[in-house]
Amino acid sequence: MPSIVSRRAALAALFVVSSSASAVAQGLDLTINHVGLAIGDVPEVTGLRLNFRDRNMRRVDGINATIWGPYENSHPGTVRGLALGLPLTGAGNIDGVATGILGVGVEHRFRGVGIAPIGLGAGGSLEGIMLGGIGLGAGGEMTGIGIGGIGVGAGGRMKGIFLGGIGVGTGGDAEGLLIGGIGVGGGGNVRGIAIGGIGVGGGGSFTGLSIGGIGVGSGGDVTGVSIGGIGVGAGGTLTGLAIGGIGVGAPTARGVMIGGIATGAQEMHGIMLAGAYNKIDKGSLRGLAVAPYNDIRGVQHGWAIGVINIADELDGVQVGLLNIARNNPSGRKVLPIVNWH
Repeated sequence: MPSIVSRRAALAALFVVSSSASAVAQGLDLTINHVGLAIGDVPEVTGLRLNFRDRNMRRVDGINATIWGPYENSHPGTVRGLALGLPLTGAGNIDGVATGILGVGVEHRFRGVGIAPIGLGAGGSLEGIMLGGIGLGAGGEMTGIGIGGIGVGAGGRMKGIFLGGIGVGTGGDAEGLLIGGIGVGGGGNVRGIAIGGIGVGGGGSFTGLSIGGIGVGSGGDVTGVSIGGIGVGAGGTLTGLAIGGIGVGAPTARGVMIGGIATGAQEMHGIMLAGAYNKIDKGSLRGLAVAPYNDIRGVQHGWAIGVINIADELDGVQVGLLNIARNNPSGRKVLPIVNWH
């Protein structure tokens, strides 16, 4: 009959073998009902989980600390709590706080607070407060506050406050405060305040305040206050106040256009002020044009004040050294000081 000592030795040996097999399969699981401490690639943990690199992690509620990001062929799970990278970490989804000395990468959605001295990115959406020492990027939407030492970018919509040392850009719509050391750009519509050291541009419409060190431009409508060191331009309707160091132009404008050298439009409802030249190209002016040279290639409804004023069809008043109204009777087509119709 086996002795008590031999039985204990057998049980100890079985425990060692079982523990070794468990460690090879998933690490050292010291949890009770998945609650507690786990070392290695333990799939589910509530508490503290320490691992070199994740392959089988399904869910961690608490702290997940890793040395490196998940394996490429893995199916990373969800971390709810703190994801810590020494120096790199990642997951499928993170709800909470994530930080890594080198960076943080999320396959799908990151919602919470992220801090990475080098970079932080998500294949899906970023929601919350995100800080990337070099860069910050999302393949989908970005919502909240995002700061990137070099840049901030999203493939989808951006909504919130975003600051990029070089630039801020999105492939979709943007709404909020966008500031880029060099530029700000949106592939869709932009609403809010956009400031670019060199320029601000949008593929769609822009509504709000836009300031570009060199220029502001949009493929669609621009509404609000737009200031460009060299120029402001819109592919659609320009509404509000537009100021360009050299010029301002749009097919249709409503409001006030101020150009250091020139302004131009096809249809203008408002005031045109330029240091040298105002031009209406085959359209109409309804309002006031003030410049040394006002060239209205169309109909002028209102006033033109300058040195030389020309209108194909005058329905108002010209004040200047030389005033030409081509629709006036022959004796009043060209007059000094004042012309009218």
